[in-house]
Amino acid sequence: MISRSITSGFSLEVTAKDIPVLAQAAPAIEAGSLIAIPYLPGEREIDRLAAARAVRQLGFEPMPHVSARRIASADMFEAFVGQTGRDAGVTHCLVLAGDPPSPAGPFADSDSLIATGVFERSGIRTIGIAGHPQGHPAMNEEQCWAVLEGKCRSIEDRGMAPLIVTQFAFDADAILTWLEALRARGLGCPVRVGVPGPAGVKTLMRFAARCGVGASASMLSKYGISIGKLLGTAGPESFVDRFSAGLRKDHGAVCLHFYPFGGVAGTVEWIERYAGRI
Repeated sequence: MISRSITSGFSLEVTAKDIPVLAQAAPAIEAGSLIAIPYLPGEREIDRLAAARAVRQLGFEPMPHVSARRIASADMFEAFVGQTGRDAGVTHCLVLAGDPPSPAGPFADSDSLIATGVFERSGIRTIGIAGHPQGHPAMNEEQCWAVLEGKCRSIEDRGMAPLIVTQFAFDADAILTWLEALRARGLGCPVRVGVPGPAGVKTLMRFAARCGVGASASMLSKYGISIGKLLGTAGPESFVDRFSAGLRKDHGAVCLHFYPFGGVAGTVEWIERYAGRI
C-alpha cells in the first residue's frame, strides 16, 4: 500500500486560455510540476507557444500536446516543436493521434510523428503517449497492448524516454489491474494515471461520453456517483482512496495526472485538501 502522498508529484492539464488561473494557483503547486497543454480545436500555434512560455516562467515543466491529425504540414510540425524548445525550454511532449477523423496533413497517428526524428533533433527527452486502461473504441485489448509496446520501443530506440499518461477513469480497480498487466509485459516506464478533478456530475458524464470512458452504473457507484442524482458535483476522493490503498511498489513509478473538468482552481484546492488529510 502507498500512503496518500500519492498526490505528491501530480501533473495537471491546463489549456492556453486557463494560464491566468494557473498563475493564481501557482503558489499551491510544487515547483517543477509537469503541466500538460492540450491542443484544442481552433487554437492558434502562437497561443500554445505563449502558454508553454508562461508555464516555464511560473517555474513548472511544460508538456505541450502534439496532435498528429491537426498538423497541416511537416514544416509546421518541425517549426512548432523547435520553437517550444527555444522559447520555453520544452523537453517533454505528449504525442497523440488527435480527435479529427481524418488528418489535416501528412500525419495520421502518433507513430508517424515519432518516426520523423523531429523530437530528438529538437532536444525533446521525454515523449508522453496515451494509455487506455479501460480499452479503446477503435482497438481490441491485444491491439492496444501491441501499439503501446511498439511506441515505447520506438521512443527508447531514438534515445528518448517514454511516459504513459492514461485516459481518466472512474474505476480504480481497473487501473490497478491494468498496471499489473503493464509491468508483467516488461513495460517499466513511468505512468501518470488520469483523474478527473472535482466537477459537476453532468460535466463528468459529458466528458466521459466524449472520451469513450466506461461509465456503467456500478463503475460510477465506485466513484461515488449515483445515476439517479445527476445534480451537484463529484470529487475523486473515493477513487484516489481506493487507488492509493491498492497501489504497491511493484506497480512501479506512478503519479496522478489531473484533468480539471471543473476548473484549474477547484482542482488545485481539492488536491490541497486531500493532501492535508495525511
